Amino acid sequence: MGKARRKLRTRVVAAVSAVSALGLVVGCGGSDSGGTGGGKKDGKVTITMGLFGVMGFKETGLLDKYMKEHPNVVIKADVAGDEQTYYTALQTHLAAGSGLKDIQGIEIGRAKELSDTQKDKFVDLAGETDHFLPWKQNQVTTEDKKVIGLGTDIGPMAVCYRKDLFEQAGLPTDRDEVAKLWEGDWSKYVDAGKRFKQNSKAEKVAFMDSSSGLFNAMIYGNSQQFYDKEGELIYATNPVVKDAWKLASEAATSDLTAKLRQFQPGWDPGLANSTFASTVCPAWMLAHISEKAGPKNKGKWDVAKAPKGANWGGAFLGVMEKSPVKKEAQELVAWLTAPEQQAYLFKEIGNFPSSQTALGMPEVVDAKSEYFSGAPIGKIFSAAAQEIPDEQVLGRKDGTIKDIFSQGLTLIEAQNKSPNTAWKTTEKRIEKAAG
Repeated sequence: MGKARRKLRTRVVAAVSAVSALGLVVGCGGSDSGGTGGGKKDGKVTITMGLFGVMGFKETGLLDKYMKEHPNVVIKADVAGDEQTYYTALQTHLAAGSGLKDIQGIEIGRAKELSDTQKDKFVDLAGETDHFLPWKQNQVTTEDKKVIGLGTDIGPMAVCYRKDLFEQAGLPTDRDEVAKLWEGDWSKYVDAGKRFKQNSKAEKVAFMDSSSGLFNAMIYGNSQQFYDKEGELIYATNPVVKDAWKLASEAATSDLTAKLRQFQPGWDPGLANSTFASTVCPAWMLAHISEKAGPKNKGKWDVAKAPKGANWGGAFLGVMEKSPVKKEAQELVAWLTAPEQQAYLFKEIGNFPSSQTALGMPEVVDAKSEYFSGAPIGKIFSAAAQEIPDEQVLGRKDGTIKDIFSQGLTLIEAQNKSPNTAWKTTEKRIEKAAG
């Protein structure tokens, strides 16, 4: 998912429930002081949860609802605003064998590392996975078919674009016609950008925000990206990565980007000041765009199908093997990730379901965005989710490598380095971080 996704969870809640954007979000049990799991006492079952960002369970009242329906259950959820801080603490607790909650959140960028190195610490949830998208649950399934977590949200991708800016550059504005511009091929998206640049009357408006967004969209629509099934690094020879680097570099060197890395300084003002006409957008990004672009741009944005289906982001809930309330914790996780709750979370805060059953529910499939010109976001993102290959090969340092590639493309955009020089620098950084 990367730092952008982890930071976004807190930003989403700022737009929806006025929770502070990057501060520590405190759950039902107060801030995390390294407490341990729950237990049973006086007929009450206490279940502890360790979460991060805005997973939505506390913010939307789902935990309160569960406790109301189960009067003997008390849920204490500690929610860290920053996933990096959360994961560092989780690693420490796993190594020590103490301080763990009954339920722990797992970010997609950590899934492979935990599946490979800590699977014995987690309960096998293999019997609870029937309603999920196959590729989602494969991300936390070990070689011996143990499932260490159940899926929460996912990040199927589309392209968000400004109708008014497209129109003044002579491009179509109807979302179906826009999608046909680049149907089936990301290089057609870059070609549309060249048309935009040539015909645009707004000289200071770029076609897209960043080349790194394009790079991410291209690689995450494929089964293998940075690693192979044996856990070996293959990014340097993988045609998927090489093609994505080449096309993203072309966009950067053709002056098609606003040179703004997503969720980095300058990107939010770019949304507010209309300095770019399109951005690759996972489902969860829509809440952020609507907040930062503001009311003045409502109805100017729309959403079109991406050239190919891809996923950026997502998380899981795992139950710890040593939990004294293991059975009750499993029941809570199964309920929180059930289709009905996933559809509710999408409706309330935009977290897109990983449950295949939820994708067919009216709350999801019929959803439209008023801010984005009434776009049928439920249908668009559901279709994208169904296009993603069932097998998704993750690696231990996926999140780190993604960030390094984003930094490498920034060398081209912001520092005028050649694609070849930037690639060599990127390789050295990856070797140091993941070697």
